[in-house]
Amino acid sequence: MGHTQTKELKKIPLGSLDFYVVEWDGKTIPEDSEIETESNMIGRTKNGGTVNYTGEWYTATSDDGKAKKKRLIGEDVSIAYGNITWNANTLRTLTPTARVEEKDGKRTAKIGGISNDDGKRYVIRGVYKDKVDGDIRITGVGVNTGGWSAAFVPNSETTLPASFQCEPLDDEGTLLIYEEEVIEATAST
Repeated sequence: MGHTQTKELKKIPLGSLDFYVVEWDGKTIPEDSEIETESNMIGRTKNGGTVNYTGEWYTATSDDGKAKKKRLIGEDVSIAYGNITWNANTLRTLTPTARVEEKDGKRTAKIGGISNDDGKRYVIRGVYKDKVDGDIRITGVGVNTGGWSAAFVPNSETTLPASFQCEPLDDEGTLLIYEEEVIEATAST
């Protein structure tokens, strides 16, 4: 079992995440250097990102209440964030029925029509950068199941929210990979 260093007891993640999205081949998660490129960044983030994990439990209880047993019967993981910079290509990633065409200096997204579902799954990677305490990477595979809405209002940015529902990404049923850099304490720390 791991240990918690004294330095880690003072480690506080403070800030937002950068989000990268790449089409998933159904086999392996690409290397960090392949995912974390500017061309894979889905857009700049607004209001950070949220990772949600919930477990579904079944509880068996005796009639007299003196015996009880719980068993985990389901899990759910999602990764949500807001895009403050986005375009039609972002919509294509967030909408399985979106088709994007560029012609005559215009980019057009057509959205809708269940028969247009592309069936794609994506690797979504959130990266929190911290030069002092170490970076954190959150990785899942799935699709945006939260839909999106774009409110165009005066004196406010139009942020496009997304919520990716994570699916098993390996034979073990892994829904989320959380990686953190461990910055070893030095003798002077």
